[in-house]
Amino acid sequence: MKQIKTKSFTLIELIMVIVILAIIASIAIPRFVDLSASANQAAEDGVVAGIVTGLTSYYAMNLSYPPTLGNAPVGSCSDASPCFTNVLGQGGITGDWTKTSAVTYRGPTGSNYTYDSVNGEFRK
Repeated sequence: MKQIKTKSFTLIELIMVIVILAIIASIAIPRFVDLSASANQAAEDGVVAGIVTGLTSYYAMNLSYPPTLGNAPVGSCSDASPCFTNVLGQGGITGDWTKTSAVTYRGPTGSNYTYDSVNGEFRK
């Protein structure tokens, strides 16, 4: 009778594959964690750019800057009272932004922004 030879991996080969995958994972995981912070910063920068553009459009239509960026009370921006409704269309911003005073806002990354209604600046 003829013996059938089966091909298979040795234990050493399997362990080496696991070690290589562990090394790749240890390099890749910190990069994916950092992507979340980068995405939050990019989203915040996008909102700030939209506000600045909205201020420019408001000035072009009214020849003055709005006295406030919206009617949201101090606290968080919510569905019932969104922030930046005077300069952003589609109902303003809700959720991650917080109105900390009449002219100061905190973004999702913790950065504080101040609005100056005299010259239309919205800056850190």
